[in-house]
Amino acid sequence: MISILKSCFEFSYKAASAALFGILLLIAFALTASMGSQEYFGFFRYDYLLFYALLIQACLLYLKLESWAEAKVIALFHILAMGMEIFLTHPQIASWQYPQPAVFKILTVPLFAGFMYSAVGSFFARSLRLYQVSFIALPRFSNMLALAVLSYLNFMTKFFVPDIRLLLFVWSGVIFWKTKLRFQLQHHQIQLPMLPVLLLLAFIIWIAENISTFYKIWLYPSQVDAWHIVGWGKLGSWYLLLLLSLVLVLKILGNRDEKGVWKLKK
Repeated sequence: MISILKSCFEFSYKAASAALFGILLLIAFALTASMGSQEYFGFFRYDYLLFYALLIQACLLYLKLESWAEAKVIALFHILAMGMEIFLTHPQIASWQYPQPAVFKILTVPLFAGFMYSAVGSFFARSLRLYQVSFIALPRFSNMLALAVLSYLNFMTKFFVPDIRLLLFVWSGVIFWKTKLRFQLQHHQIQLPMLPVLLLLAFIIWIAENISTFYKIWLYPSQVDAWHIVGWGKLGSWYLLLLLSLVLVLKILGNRDEKGVWKLKK
């Protein structure tokens, strides 16, 4: 019984540590909600969230809670996410909007927005290290990268050509069906199938998305007049974005051998 409690504590502690960036952002979203669209000393709420996110990133690096290699992966995901955000918030697309002003922004997107995606990349990178995760039967990177690239492009091309989301779900299910992740808790080796873990993470991010829209970090068109829970369909979007982030992290931070076993670089 004591061993089980110790394992649960260790798992929870490492999970909270891995998700530190995202947790701190959500706390800031709640605490700054009262700022609204008002200007404070020449800046707005979104600008202060940008300063705050940069401070978090600097502290993680300074305290060695995050490595420079992990920061590079997160920065790449940040850039890709900003590109998608700029496209999807364009007035002619308007998948969602940032309802408050900002000094630091690119077209319709405040610069802090990319850090919300960075939090996802940070979680993956830190989780792999903290739990010393390895993967079994991981598909070839060429296959995973093709899936990730098409998933990313489909977020934008679906407005002009048929949406291939269902095909992407089936593709991911086929190539990751046998993939398992392995980690250790209290000297016990634990092995889990990868797909249910990704679905669980997509659900957790969906909850974070609901918190974010509640505090008007961004809003979907149907939420402008009155807030409501984000539709379940967004789980699929987060699932595909998680795949993109995971592929980038796995490619840069680890190595896969010919048998499909992936391990962190030493």
